[in-house]
Amino acid sequence: MESKEISLEMREYLISAGAQTLDWCMQCGLCSALCPWRQVPGHISESFYIRRMQRLGQLGLEGFDAEEVLFACTTCGMCQVNCPRQVKIIENVRSMRSTTVEAGFVPGTLRSVIGSLHANGNPWSGPREKRMDWQKGLDVPAFTPETEYFLFVCCTSCYDPRSQRIARSVVEVLKRAGVSFGVIGTEESCCGETVRKIGDEELFKKLAESNIELFRSRGVRKILTTSPHCLYTFKYEYPELGGEFEVMHYTQLLAELAREGRLAFDGAAGRRVAYHDPCYLGRHNGVFEAPRLLLQSLPGVELVELSRSRERSLCCAGGGGRLWAEVPRGERFGELRVLDAEDKGADTLVTACPYCIIMLEADCLALEKNEKLKVMEISELLIQSLRE
Repeated sequence: MESKEISLEMREYLISAGAQTLDWCMQCGLCSALCPWRQVPGHISESFYIRRMQRLGQLGLEGFDAEEVLFACTTCGMCQVNCPRQVKIIENVRSMRSTTVEAGFVPGTLRSVIGSLHANGNPWSGPREKRMDWQKGLDVPAFTPETEYFLFVCCTSCYDPRSQRIARSVVEVLKRAGVSFGVIGTEESCCGETVRKIGDEELFKKLAESNIELFRSRGVRKILTTSPHCLYTFKYEYPELGGEFEVMHYTQLLAELAREGRLAFDGAAGRRVAYHDPCYLGRHNGVFEAPRLLLQSLPGVELVELSRSRERSLCCAGGGGRLWAEVPRGERFGELRVLDAEDKGADTLVTACPYCIIMLEADCLALEKNEKLKVMEISELLIQSLRE
């Protein structure tokens, strides 16, 4: 990555941005000790410290001249939820990134992401007219004002071939459960979660306002998401711009239906399953039980917990724009999740997030564990049981 010298003016901006809640910090060290970067070796692990970031004023940006370090945070939230003073660490990180992005300092791996969001309304460099290609061969309902749920399929599941299978299986399960849902179409744009975590506030606002206007014009009241990242953005960030909707992740709805007896599984899956809690479904949104209830509803499934689960779940490393980063083998958090699942005797590693699927499958393949361990999204496991 090309290194750039940061000007004195830039340093002053960063110091101001990083000092938002600095006075609350009592330097206990929990944020650094719990950071997933502490679990792996490498340059970023050695350089990336939340405490150092918070104390930019005294340190004069020491250790943050390299772009890859400032943009290393996955925004997993482990540091923030365990901070005894409730310092808004992720807000500090986002503020500093915003300042650098506004000044033109963007890591090379993220320039194409931002460019595609401007041009195509998605971060995957996919043409807008192909946003709905994932549904070819499926009878996916169109959303109307009479439809109860608007199903928002994240950009990853619209354009990434592996993740498209998630969108398709979610649709099939919803149809089998008799849920009133529909999609809008190519007018939809990215929810903006990645670009906001990267720090481009202006682009986030543009995408969000476009979606809010679209959703309102179509009569959307309830949103069902396939991605926990979209869930967080619609639920907590769109209201800042006047976008008030009832939002839930699809696993929350399906768990309710399973409890009510409206969704029954009769196929014996015969799997030993380890569930990986996605950061944005678990820590950020507090959804821990719904995915587990669904897995426990499957006949023949034995659910085992990973060493770090629920509130302490280890990040897959895909958040905060890191989905597009190139990280050497041995320095990837997901590899630890794969090894943990193997240690627990699991034959299937299940999660509920498109980002996690991409990261964990890549790590499983890199470790040559794909013959022993299958990485699946919950909806894919559910539809298998419904078919049998």
